[in-house]
Amino acid sequence: MTAFNAVRFKVKPGQDQAFLDAHKKVNPMWAGMRHANIIKTGERSYCIIAEWDSMDALGNARLEMIKTLDSFRHMLEDLGGGLGVTDPVAGPVVLPLK
Repeated sequence: MTAFNAVRFKVKPGQDQAFLDAHKKVNPMWAGMRHANIIKTGERSYCIIAEWDSMDALGNARLEMIKTLDSFRHMLEDLGGGLGVTDPVAGPVVLPLK
């Protein structure tokens, strides 16, 4: 069953391009990932949204995702509220709309 994950970030001042460049170095061929996009959601705010073949495929890529995060973690601001530097969510598609 198709799954998605989304991760929200806020970059430190002056780090926007470095944040985007860090993602260009990522191996986009993680098994089971269909698509991934970074969207700009506000001033220094971004969200990565990825589509996966299944929750298992997403789970199997978790260590690589953390490794990638570790490569640019120093560029991120704490989101507050106990979240740390990311606000991740994930789950299976329960109602495809289009």
